[in-house]
Amino acid sequence: MARVAVLASGQGTNLQALMDDPVVGPWVVLVVSDRTDAFALDRARTRNVKAVFLDPAAHADRAAYDQALREVLESERIDCVALAGFMRIVGPEVVDAFRGRILNVHPALLPSFAGAHAVADALAWGVKVTGVTVHLVDEEVDHGPIVAQEPVAVRTDDDWDTLESRIHGAEHRLLPAAVRALVEGRVKVEGRVVHVLGEPGVG
Repeated sequence: MARVAVLASGQGTNLQALMDDPVVGPWVVLVVSDRTDAFALDRARTRNVKAVFLDPAAHADRAAYDQALREVLESERIDCVALAGFMRIVGPEVVDAFRGRILNVHPALLPSFAGAHAVADALAWGVKVTGVTVHLVDEEVDHGPIVAQEPVAVRTDDDWDTLESRIHGAEHRLLPAAVRALVEGRVKVEGRVVHVLGEPGVG
């Protein structure tokens, strides 16, 4: 059986969607957070999934943190990593060790609105459509090849809460499907173009 790790910094709603998925859920064996108070860790413990707080303050710099993160992932024999609201940049040591096996979910249609404030940026820009992207992780932020996207309409009466709620709904559909496709070997990458075999709505 595949072994999936989820990295999360906050509430962990995408983690919950992964654990609730009938196929992906049994694969989730590790949750790592950079925040001791992340509710994602509580969600993991409720499901008897190993929960690890990896303290940034306990490491000299980002490189040392990345090394420790890689060691945790490798010690648990992780096959695939999902970034689900993880608010730290994953460094080259982890990317190299798990190249082609790390997915990130982002609350916008990349390459538009990269970065940590995508929902607010979409509202401020006045776009009529935003959405969700799941992409492979490389050395640049919100940059790797796109595995799946789903548009979300921006309504005239939207605020941050209402738009984020609908974006979360799309994330909770898209991320489990993308993780499943990656683990099952159905994600084929040619340059920046990704083909996902046999998964309606993904790819």
